[in-house]
Amino acid sequence: MALFSRKKDDTETGPQVVLKVEGMHCSSCGLSIDDELEEVPGVRSASTDVRRGQSTIRLEEGAAVDPDALVAAVRRAGDYMAQSVG
Repeated sequence: MALFSRKKDDTETGPQVVLKVEGMHCSSCGLSIDDELEEVPGVRSASTDVRRGQSTIRLEEGAAVDPDALVAAVRRAGDYMAQSVG
């Protein structure tokens, strides 16, 4: 297993939000973003792909998560910019 990787369940289903994230340089950046996103109430999991420049956030069923709260979580992780995709 790589030093900065975390096993994610690729079979997760349910509502999701995808954010475009700019300013990431390494897998540590992605892990920091995941940690902050997973602290937002209603977020079940987050998976950030540094190479693709995006975060996929899985939400709890029935959760009403404000997209601005997700963007703010990305900003708390470091000097990153995020915006909702589609």
